[in-house]
Amino acid sequence: MFKDIPVDVSPMHEGERIRAANMFVELAGPKSMGAELIQVDEDIENGDLKIIGPDLSEMTEGEIYPFGVYVKIQGDKLEKELEGVIERRIHELSNYVKGFMHLNQRDQIWCRVSKEAFEAGFKLLDYAKALSILLQEDFPLIEKITVTILTDETDVASFLETTKEAYDYRDSRARELSDEDVDVFYGCTMCQSFAPSHVCIVTPDRTALCGAINWFDCRAAAKMDPEGAIFEVEKGDVIDATTGEYSNVNAVVADKSQGVTERIFLHSLFDYPHTSCGCFEAVAFYIPELDGIGIVSRDFGGETPLGIPFSTMAGQCSGGKQVEGFVGLSLEYMRSPKFLQADGAYERIVWMPKEVKESLIEFIPGELYDKIPTEEEAGSIKDIRRFLRENEHPIRERLKQSRELAVTEEEPVSDTSEFEDGYEVEDGGTPVAYVPQMTVPGSSNGVKIIFKNAKIYAEKVIIKKNGK
Repeated sequence: MFKDIPVDVSPMHEGERIRAANMFVELAGPKSMGAELIQVDEDIENGDLKIIGPDLSEMTEGEIYPFGVYVKIQGDKLEKELEGVIERRIHELSNYVKGFMHLNQRDQIWCRVSKEAFEAGFKLLDYAKALSILLQEDFPLIEKITVTILTDETDVASFLETTKEAYDYRDSRARELSDEDVDVFYGCTMCQSFAPSHVCIVTPDRTALCGAINWFDCRAAAKMDPEGAIFEVEKGDVIDATTGEYSNVNAVVADKSQGVTERIFLHSLFDYPHTSCGCFEAVAFYIPELDGIGIVSRDFGGETPLGIPFSTMAGQCSGGKQVEGFVGLSLEYMRSPKFLQADGAYERIVWMPKEVKESLIEFIPGELYDKIPTEEEAGSIKDIRRFLRENEHPIRERLKQSRELAVTEEEPVSDTSEFEDGYEVEDGGTPVAYVPQMTVPGSSNGVKIIFKNAKIYAEKVIIKKNGK
């Protein structure tokens, strides 16, 4: 079946990582552009495979190129609502190809080809062939299929416009329902090859972390393949409607994660946040100094106000981990009326990239929109604090009421120039910091102490001006 392809094609290669040192070229990813799209078509020529732009033999080792994957499918029983479901399988099936790494989904894809695969004679046309065969094997409903690979910058840019229209249409359908309108949610374990303990729970109000699968997509997938990676999850009893905790959802997550995760809150990043895989489109993160929440998307190339980029933050909470104060999410979830509702929703958001903010202009409450800073107004916690004060963000009232960080309303702890010689703040056991991992210097014999998922509480905070 794959005899004409010079590399092995098998599920055993799923999860293969191609590091920079072993990479021939990178396709799409954070430093370029790319997307993938599957659409049902009524008139296509089966087996038509095309490369528009340079193939691997015309590329320069170590360089990064734009990349588009456009698949058209035809079949008497195929419906448009299956497009997103089949499209999401591109991620898993692409990784069957030895020497080809595929991460993420939609217009967030990030691919690499290894030096070993290139030296074996592997071409992008081979990838197109493997993908077409694997998709037809996985989905017998597909009677005809075409695959077009795009690597020309102009063509990929035009393709991105096509994909955006398709994605927007799919996402808008899911906004017609809410969690209360349905009796079942859906679970997805498609990412367990990269995140073994991750179980994604998809509801009408909470699109999958990858952003590629909504409740309608899951319903179609579960009907088509009841034994597949996407399955029904009866809600069970409502434990807490605000946090989004349900008895049977907890039971299913515990079972599918092999007992690693026993409880999840669908609409909060505190206590028991939803686990994060690695394909999420953004990360919501707690900023203890402000008692607020920041958002950073995969496309954001700079540093967050915490001083680390998206990649570092994603590494802290991905892999199926449940890390309080950090949660992966889809950008579509930020359009949901239940978006982090247990945490204060947009009244608690104190920073996000400008591009993300502009994409949510219709969903962020009008009275809050200009009160949320982006990287253009604030690049540090000190900058955010000043912006929130000047624009009267409602988080300031929350801070005053809780007295959690009253002293930081003026300047960060590292700058005490505006305080008197001694300044004390007391608050019985207030959490003032949360870190996924922290190393504390140990003794001179080389011993060190590492705290993981640490919460730091302080009964008293004393700030003194340095006398030097």
